Amino acid sequence: MQRACLLRIAAIVILASLPAVSVWGVDQPNRADNNWPQWRGARLDSYSSETGLPAEFGKDKNLLWRVEMPGPAGSSPVVWDDRIFVTSANGEKLELLALDTSGKQLWSALLDGENRQLRMDSANYAAPSPVTDGKHVWATSSAGVLHCFDVAGKPVWKVDLQERYGKFDIQFGMANTPVLDNGRLYHQLLHGNMQDDSPGVGLVLSLDAETGKEIWRHDRPSKATYENKHSYASPIIYRDADREYLIIHGGDVATAHSLTDGKEIWRVAGLNPAASYNNYLRFVSSPGVAEGLIVVPSAKGGPVLCLRADKQGELTEDASAYHWKIERGTPDVASPVIHEGLVYLCIENGLVTCLDAKTGQQYYKERLLSDQHRSTPVIADGKLYITGRKGSVLVLATGKEPKVLAENDLGEVTTASPAISNGKIYIRTFEALYCFSSK
Repeated sequence: MQRACLLRIAAIVILASLPAVSVWGVDQPNRADNNWPQWRGARLDSYSSETGLPAEFGKDKNLLWRVEMPGPAGSSPVVWDDRIFVTSANGEKLELLALDTSGKQLWSALLDGENRQLRMDSANYAAPSPVTDGKHVWATSSAGVLHCFDVAGKPVWKVDLQERYGKFDIQFGMANTPVLDNGRLYHQLLHGNMQDDSPGVGLVLSLDAETGKEIWRHDRPSKATYENKHSYASPIIYRDADREYLIIHGGDVATAHSLTDGKEIWRVAGLNPAASYNNYLRFVSSPGVAEGLIVVPSAKGGPVLCLRADKQGELTEDASAYHWKIERGTPDVASPVIHEGLVYLCIENGLVTCLDAKTGQQYYKERLLSDQHRSTPVIADGKLYITGRKGSVLVLATGKEPKVLAENDLGEVTTASPAISNGKIYIRTFEALYCFSSK
């Protein structure tokens, strides 16, 4: 009897020490390691602890399957157990597809709002990625209608964000992906007339994930003018043992907000300096977070800030709020990735920069990929997977030296970030969804 009690206590201690991801308020030990429930993964850090993943793969190597998609999209796949969810254009329509891990399509559902091609490079309204908790899946499009389905494809609710919060005025559509955390969806709507210096719209939203009802909204003013009112970045959550908050990026500034009521906690500018103000420095890259620090990018080769996580108020001129700052070298589209004390910046022209997370010391800056970086890299198994726009996937060893392990060519345009789950790498191109594994 005593031995059984000791075993039960030991089991409880082990379970309590495992990493957890909160989904609808329920902590599920180790689910973060197996699933990829939203863009940038369960912890929003673009990291998976899985091992045994291939460095080399392609159409004839370590390929489990390839499934044609109905049209192009910049959205990334998400995975929960044996379900994969991905959004896509389909002619003039938009849809959400569900597949199992053998590549078999289980169901599809149309998303409200017609598709639009927004750029000559085939960017369209299928830009925001879906998010799932294993029971439901939420999907939106740049048209602004947020849908909730159960994982069997049954509609649960939908909300037209333009109808509720006003018509979008944004050049390339509302491309950001909502964040799911503890039963809430967090969204940012930053837009406005890009032809003048009139005030833009800045809204931060918290919605009940089960019903779509508004929990709170926060007006987020900024002094941004012209195209800078537009933000294509996505919200991210910072969390450590002592604090948690939502980070919103756009309108020339980054801000932190209470998860409870949206109240602003801190604000930092200096990303578009007044002395050299650029009217067209809209933000696409989202901040990266790690314990104790937030890496804040800008755009078009501008500055990168690394902030302390424990500050409050106006931080722009507060020297104590910074770990470091570099004046030039931001990624324009790909978000910073932080892992084991290193920051990786993948600049659109193919340059990869590696910095010390606490000091900003540069370990290398090399042009390692002869392609554009349009997606955010992911890290797993000691490897950094960087997807290029023309379909090349560069695999680097993590660390202070630029060691290339492989360069894999899929030969298909891709702007989506990879997803990693249960020993598999999922890559969505404009033509297909791929599943790779060495097992």
